Amino acid sequence: MLNAVMIKDAVRLVGELRAADLKVASAESCTGGLIAAAFTSVAGSSEVFERGFVTYSNEAKSELLGVSPALIATQGAVSRDVARAMALGGLDHAHADICVAVTGIAGPGGGSATKPVGLVYLAAARRNRECIVEEKRFGDVGRNQVRELTVAAAFDLVRGMIADPDA
Repeated sequence: MLNAVMIKDAVRLVGELRAADLKVASAESCTGGLIAAAFTSVAGSSEVFERGFVTYSNEAKSELLGVSPALIATQGAVSRDVARAMALGGLDHAHADICVAVTGIAGPGGGSATKPVGLVYLAAARRNRECIVEEKRFGDVGRNQVRELTVAAAFDLVRGMIADPDA
């Protein structure tokens, strides 16, 4: 569910992308399209938001983004390497300059000792630049809160890709 803070942040980020003449795409798992929804809640976002991939299942990650099933099998869908592959795959399958990807465990179930509820991997890739991957451990703060915190962190990653010409 979008909240006022998310929408305000999306308005600001759309303006920053417009000023930099950049387009963005999203590749989402645990947020289920919330990043795309936040972007598209902004009037005029079609100038900067190119497309969103909701790849909740492992099959969708492979079919839509080209993530290797072997990578998912060995690392798990919630991993640094899969987040990176999602971002790079999203960039390969979109007409965007930047792709932000997220995969994680929003809860309340699904966590383990090594991959607890609230663990999220985020990746941002920009054409001809290095892909950045971050790990967040939001904790078991509730499904909606994990998803909202993930959107905020994804927006921060996109901002980093806009601001740092060497990223």
